[in-house]
Amino acid sequence: MKVALREAMKGKGLTSPNPLVGCIIVKDGKIISKGYHHNAGSPHAEVEAINKAPAKYLKGSTLYVTLEPCSTHGRTPPCADSIVNAGIKRVVYGSKDPNPVHRGKAKRLLKRKGIHVTEGISQEGCTELIRPFRKYITTGLPWVVAKAGMSIDGRLTRPAKESQWLTSKESIADAQKIRGEVDAIIVGAGTVRADDPKLTIRDPNILKRGKEQPWRVVLTRSGNLSDKAKVFTDRLNDRTLLYERKSLKTVLKDLAGKYNCMNVMIEGGGKLLGEAFRNQLVDEVCFYIAPIICGTKCTPVADIAFPSSVQLFDKTVKRIGEDLRVRGLVKN
Repeated sequence: MKVALREAMKGKGLTSPNPLVGCIIVKDGKIISKGYHHNAGSPHAEVEAINKAPAKYLKGSTLYVTLEPCSTHGRTPPCADSIVNAGIKRVVYGSKDPNPVHRGKAKRLLKRKGIHVTEGISQEGCTELIRPFRKYITTGLPWVVAKAGMSIDGRLTRPAKESQWLTSKESIADAQKIRGEVDAIIVGAGTVRADDPKLTIRDPNILKRGKEQPWRVVLTRSGNLSDKAKVFTDRLNDRTLLYERKSLKTVLKDLAGKYNCMNVMIEGGGKLLGEAFRNQLVDEVCFYIAPIICGTKCTPVADIAFPSSVQLFDKTVKRIGEDLRVRGLVKN
């Protein structure tokens, strides 16, 4: 199952609105095939592994997959049918499918066909793998990452006439990798006015994997934005969405329902980040803390009052260039 988990991670950032899934097939104690879900509409991990395995070895083999196989027709046929037709004798999966359309059905179907089924192996790791999908499929909302570069005193901006950048070039490059995990980047109008950002993935190593540029989402109350801003005028202007006088939760529901966004990132400014935290819409934090102190006349990271402090769990702290990256999940 650990090998299947590693296979699943090869699809990170590419599968929305589907989950990450990895699969291996074992015969006589040896791995004979591996597969993972590449993107929506492509074969699921089980089918890819089955198709890559020599047919003569499939009969009597064991299939390990991180998520319960699907049992209904969607963009592709049911994986459970492919497993039965291949002559596989045993199926081991890690996490039950949170989608109520599929949950528990594959086990019953496979057992009726005489296939031995074991569930819950490496369950914790397999469940963590599909956190964004679980939220998306059960709530109709995307997984939300709050990302910011800040000073030691929690400021998003430097004093007037200083450099636009707070964090190091290494942190900026690392943040590109985080963009490669999401389907949309959300900012407030103030960020567009102040920084005129591109909000794109520019790392060629991410793009060559087939990652599509994320939707660039701008929220505004007044609609007072320059029509010369990069997000409206560059070659990717058709990937820009403008929402006027809409609540953040309404926007998130629209991104999930209309644009199949399973993972999104909020990059600022302070009031938008504050609104997201105050309304318990943030699932994960990725903050880059630079060794700079900016003072009180600069924008704070959450420029809004909270009813209570926000706590993180499953935290990691990593040095990136001169900065520290704090990444963790939010206790809502």
